[in-house]
Amino acid sequence: MSDTLSILVIDDNKIRASIIEQGLREAGHGRVIVIDQMDGLVRQITDIEPDVIVIDLENPKRDQLEHIFQVSRAVQRPIAMFVDTSEPETIEAAVDAGVSAYVVDGLKKDRVKPIMDMAISRFRAFSRLNKELAAARNELAERKTIDRAKGILMRSKRISEQEAYDLLRKTAMNQSRKINDVAQSLIIASGMLGD
Repeated sequence: MSDTLSILVIDDNKIRASIIEQGLREAGHGRVIVIDQMDGLVRQITDIEPDVIVIDLENPKRDQLEHIFQVSRAVQRPIAMFVDTSEPETIEAAVDAGVSAYVVDGLKKDRVKPIMDMAISRFRAFSRLNKELAAARNELAERKTIDRAKGILMRSKRISEQEAYDLLRKTAMNQSRKINDVAQSLIIASGMLGD
């Protein structure tokens, strides 16, 4: 599996970049790309399409960190970041930006792979949680739509909640549509009729 990962190393210090590259290659990663230009990072990352990004910043300045955090938000990839010094608010900003591993004063060849592996695991876990949250929000919104449509049917047809739901479900089945779509259509039509 390690051979199949495409890893992008971003570091404007060639010596430090070679430490990371060597650590990754020794760990069995053959697809390691190193770039040393911070300008146009999103475009470069989009062109390369790496699976994982490793960023090394010796003594990052506030503007440089903010730029990296903007990149992190935009690219949606596991990111491991190595820095020599850091402030607590910088660590918090990194986490908020989606950096999966933020390592202070820890650039050693033999640590690169385990840290990168942890960054990948954290990114996957966070992505899974985000998908579950989005699905739960969608389900809640659909329930609210269906409940609202049931309310409209109950008032206009003077039927019970179960009968209103059954009518929505039967209509959805007859029209080969989702019950939520039928409910939305009913709400829109009801709004147009002034109910």
